[in-house]
Amino acid sequence: MQSIRNIAIIAHVDHGKTTLVDKIIHASKLFRENQEFDDLILDNNDLERERGITITSKNVSVRYKDVKINVIDTPGHADFGGEVERVLKMADGVLLLVDAFEGPMPQTRFVLGKALELGLKPIVVVNKVDKENCRPEEVQENVFDLMFNLGGTEEQLDFVTVYGSSKHGWMGEDWRHPTGDITFLLDTIIEQIPPAPVNEGTPQMQITSLDYNAFVGRIAIGRVLRGTIKEGAQMSLCKADGVIKKVKIKELQTFEGLGRQKVSEVQAGDICAVTGIDDFEIGDTLADLENPEALPRIAVDEPTMNMLFTINNSPFFGKEGKFVTSRHLRDRLIKETEKNLALRVESGGSEDKFLVFGRGILHLSVLIETMRREGYELQVGQPQVLFKEDENGNRLEPIETMVVDVPETTAGKVIELATQRKGELLVMEPKGDLQHLEFEIPSRGLIGLRSNVLTATQGEAVLTHRFKSFEPYRGIIPSRNSGSIISKGMGMSTGYTIDKLQDRGRFFIGPGEEIYGGQVVGEHNRPNDIVVNLQEAKKMTNMRASGSDDGLRIAPKINFSLEESMEYIQKDEYLEVTPSSIRMRKIYLEETDRKRNAAKLEMA
Repeated sequence: MQSIRNIAIIAHVDHGKTTLVDKIIHASKLFRENQEFDDLILDNNDLERERGITITSKNVSVRYKDVKINVIDTPGHADFGGEVERVLKMADGVLLLVDAFEGPMPQTRFVLGKALELGLKPIVVVNKVDKENCRPEEVQENVFDLMFNLGGTEEQLDFVTVYGSSKHGWMGEDWRHPTGDITFLLDTIIEQIPPAPVNEGTPQMQITSLDYNAFVGRIAIGRVLRGTIKEGAQMSLCKADGVIKKVKIKELQTFEGLGRQKVSEVQAGDICAVTGIDDFEIGDTLADLENPEALPRIAVDEPTMNMLFTINNSPFFGKEGKFVTSRHLRDRLIKETEKNLALRVESGGSEDKFLVFGRGILHLSVLIETMRREGYELQVGQPQVLFKEDENGNRLEPIETMVVDVPETTAGKVIELATQRKGELLVMEPKGDLQHLEFEIPSRGLIGLRSNVLTATQGEAVLTHRFKSFEPYRGIIPSRNSGSIISKGMGMSTGYTIDKLQDRGRFFIGPGEEIYGGQVVGEHNRPNDIVVNLQEAKKMTNMRASGSDDGLRIAPKINFSLEESMEYIQKDEYLEVTPSSIRMRKIYLEETDRKRNAAKLEMA
């Protein structure tokens, strides 16, 4: 049988994983000489390309010196940790990619810990050694300390380090002497990563990913752990609740290059795609028909945050989207839970409300953004952090490790913002010409913090965070101290009224925009909400007065991204999301209803 290496690439956000996969693909000559291709070949959906991040893990297979290398590209952002947790089971080794300036970051620690627990062999790649202020040797020592602290075995601590620059397409053993290509890394993978073991016995394969094709339906992807799986064979499917179903394998495909190739059988050690099974979930085991043995299910960390999803019932509902009913919303959310392991959906108390639990703001916002691009209209409430209780009845909340790299001149502002939100400063040290700050902060405190930090540091701060554990409740965190400017009626906003009201606050809308009563159109510069009439036109008169006909001077409207809007809204507000618009609104559009609800809450 051919020799196979299964390797996962893990790293923090923007440390160069997908770029390195590009170079591995080019080095193995998967493309013809005259074939055109873009960068970031594996980031193939629009959201990934726009945001410059990997959201879902993907497989690619390359051949080098008669060895098949299955490469798994994983997301680097903490919110997509569920993706990493499930695909690490397919690998025998990991490439730990670390930025030569930034060093190991919170997400590196989390994923590396999971990989070491599974006993995977690491190769450390110190990337971006062409960066100014880089410190490759120091970073390599930091990685060793990190592995030691995470309880790595002697064999794991005896790792090989490769230096290079994915962007410039070279890897070597000394960062001071650039090589011409990345073959040194491929040779190191073949030498250091153990070949996929060929385990004899009855067939076993755990489903760790899924794909969908309009012609054949759902496709199960996983690694054959034991025995051989054959096309047309009858097998057992072991499900979560202990139920065992009889299934038939219609077709088998292995990964070749960027695509898949049909085969008649797949032996232990290789990663394959299976068609013909419909009713499966990620974590199920394909096993022998006569003696089915289920593998332990994939453990995924629990969600730390939830949001209320509901149908759009604003005056503008159904104008921009195709899918607007509660049935559409329910079906789409249930479909998402099939492949998004870290996501949970529960009923929200009525037919048209659903509580969606996820890892963080980005995790939930990617789902919302994907849905609006598919033509869904929906409304979401303010993100809520999940609390727990210990055995003694004490309240526990999720605490995160937050790392901020910021210019020294603005470090004080970042510390002040974090401590206001119950953050505790643990580390403060220089890193090149930046200050490196590490905090422990409640997940509640992170909501809305990123935009405040970027404003305070003129956009120069690099902020990352990672869930640590559930710890005792840290107390009340002050919320947004400015009220909302609310539209009184429906119609088109006029520049005349916006101009006259500019001293009351900042606006989220411009002249000539359609708005409705109860819509949040701006931020009041005082703590209370105010209702304003924005449809009023200038009175026409044949009298001229000096100065009254001066041109309007309107400040540009504030444009919020989806995540910023989710972090901005208050408890009594919804975010209306449609394929073309994002609007903030009060849950109760009528002023009398709002006052009645506020009185009820006060009494409660």
